[in-house]
Amino acid sequence: MARRLHSTKSKLGQNFLVDKNILDQIVKFAEVNQDDVILEIGAGEGNLTRLLLETGCSRLYAVEIDTDLKPFLKTLEGPRLELIFGDAVKLDFTALAPAPNKVVANIPYHITTPLLWHILEDLAPKGLCRIIVMVQQEVARRLQAQPHSKERSPLGITLQAMGNVRTLRSVPPTAFRPMPKVNSAIVEMNISRWIGLANDRLWRRVLRASFSKRRKTLVNALSSCLPIEKKVLEELLKRQNLSPLVRPEDLSIEDWLYLRDKLEDLLLGGERKPTPDN
Repeated sequence: MARRLHSTKSKLGQNFLVDKNILDQIVKFAEVNQDDVILEIGAGEGNLTRLLLETGCSRLYAVEIDTDLKPFLKTLEGPRLELIFGDAVKLDFTALAPAPNKVVANIPYHITTPLLWHILEDLAPKGLCRIIVMVQQEVARRLQAQPHSKERSPLGITLQAMGNVRTLRSVPPTAFRPMPKVNSAIVEMNISRWIGLANDRLWRRVLRASFSKRRKTLVNALSSCLPIEKKVLEELLKRQNLSPLVRPEDLSIEDWLYLRDKLEDLLLGGERKPTPDN
């Protein structure tokens, strides 16, 4: 483990994972083999980075925004490690070659949602198949929330459409330095279909409009954000055996894919439909 000389910066969401047992579990959950190309975000002092390198992975990209941590990470440099200092939300991950097929990270909690969207947009079409990340426990619940749950979210629905999401274990605040004020969870996300869905403008637009006014019915939310009459939306829902009073959180993945398909011609005049493998 790296020596504790670095003063953490709350503005960067720095809560370093220091519990060796949990670090070992994350690596075990990732099931790394010698062909894997891994992306780690929020490398920090290099505690997880070091263990990932010990797996014998083909390549490891370690991203860190805080240049003050260079002395910790530079000690790990080698032919399989590429250190990248910058804001992960703004980096062009499509430029990484070879492209990562796995993401393994203790990510800063304040950028979790935009970062996961960015990862899906850039890397899912390039072969990303698995994400193992530490997130806030509340976020973990939202990502895997099922129909009829108030915790349903556009990102969770998209991840479930693209594969599956599950919590592997909970993690207490005592596993970090400094200790966060929230409980955490290690989450696994597998990507096996609809790999271009995060980049589908219509899919994103429909979800954003639907959840923009959570207290409204789906029909009212969509009609207030999109140029479609309520009676047209009600007819679309009826064909899917859905009530005109249904709320966004009640729809299944199949319902969302159906809705995206049927709204295509109405909104965009025939934008190309996504398929399970694009």
